[in-house]
Amino acid sequence: MLTEATFREKLNQLAADAENSTYLLAVSGGADSMVLLNLFLKAGLKFHAAHVNYKLRGEDSDADQRLVEEFCTLNEIPLHVYEVSVKDEKPEGSIQVWARDLRYRFFKEIKDSNGFNYLVTAHHLNDQLETFVINLSRAAGLQGLSAIPANKNGVIRPLLLFKKEEIYEFAKVENVTFREDLSNKKNDYQRNFIRNEIVPALNKMNPNFLQNFSKSLGFLNQTNDFVAQQILAIESKLITHRDGSVLVDKQKLGQQSDFVHFEILRKYGFEAVKEIKKILAAPKGKIFRSPTFILEVDRDFLIIKDQNPLESDLKNEEITVAESLPENRCINLKQIINKQKTSKKTQWEIDVSKISFPLKLRKKASGDLICPVGMSGRKTVAKFFKDEKLPTFAQQNIWLLTDGNNNVLGIVPLRQDRRFAAGEDCQNKILITL
Repeated sequence: MLTEATFREKLNQLAADAENSTYLLAVSGGADSMVLLNLFLKAGLKFHAAHVNYKLRGEDSDADQRLVEEFCTLNEIPLHVYEVSVKDEKPEGSIQVWARDLRYRFFKEIKDSNGFNYLVTAHHLNDQLETFVINLSRAAGLQGLSAIPANKNGVIRPLLLFKKEEIYEFAKVENVTFREDLSNKKNDYQRNFIRNEIVPALNKMNPNFLQNFSKSLGFLNQTNDFVAQQILAIESKLITHRDGSVLVDKQKLGQQSDFVHFEILRKYGFEAVKEIKKILAAPKGKIFRSPTFILEVDRDFLIIKDQNPLESDLKNEEITVAESLPENRCINLKQIINKQKTSKKTQWEIDVSKISFPLKLRKKASGDLICPVGMSGRKTVAKFFKDEKLPTFAQQNIWLLTDGNNNVLGIVPLRQDRRFAAGEDCQNKILITL
């Protein structure tokens, strides 16, 4: 039964130092979130509220916002409101996915900028069951069947074990004002169909269905926690880290089951069984992308790197190492960059009469050419990387030393360009230490 006491008990289980923590409450104006708002108010906790008006239901959407605003004003609760406008560009596809992404971005922005400890949502046991059925229909893995987490990434859900009817009962007893979203009565969306048709049928079949489901979900969560520990133990044997990349041993991974393949690779956004099979069978050099990661198939490893949104900017980064000829005629690049590790000290001597200043370090660009010392002819830098069998991610960390005319003087620290190397009799030279 949902009471102030049972609510506090659940909150104390989820939040470290619940009494002194700060919270941001997601409030739509519906029964669930308005009850949540009342519970926090009665408990005297430190919190703000946040509301998103999607402008999808005309006057009804505005009425939801007014209800939340009036309650917060009456009770002196700080409120953050986001009203969707033309710039938000509603998609032609899934409105629900778009709305979810939009509100969580807004909530995260408010939470981070104000330093709140937790974002709190009003998900309840019926939401759990709906999510379970949706994930079951999608052939979700064990984690998907564990449904909505009660505490994850700073988001807590203290009403998760309470039934919808318990929330309505609390609202009735405590005279909590709320608004009903009439669109939830329509079966236009999959979740609505499950809510309006499937869940009532299950409850009709067994009046204790929700309670039993809650117990089963508890067992599933325990199983999921145990499996997660086993996966971590396996990962420790086949995953290493280097220069910000995750290296998965291909041979050792191949010895594991399909289930382990899925559990490891889904952490990096690769959740489709067919795609995982393609990854494991792909030739060296093949690239796969998830929404957040890039995976390159190397000879011995799957190399996984965070798909940094700033990556394209970093590729264009330049570092000026000498505007003109230094008085001591020496440049120590190790004092400027320390990304390439060499087993021995390397020095290049460059003929000053053959170059122009400033000297810069930059990343590879299309069409870059080099005549490598110790080799005949010339080749593109891209061809040099390929011949040296350098993985794509390793290439992104390598700098080129260039002159004022954008000539490549060398690939740091791999090879100097012989065209600009100082001969034995050259007196006008500069020493580059790597």
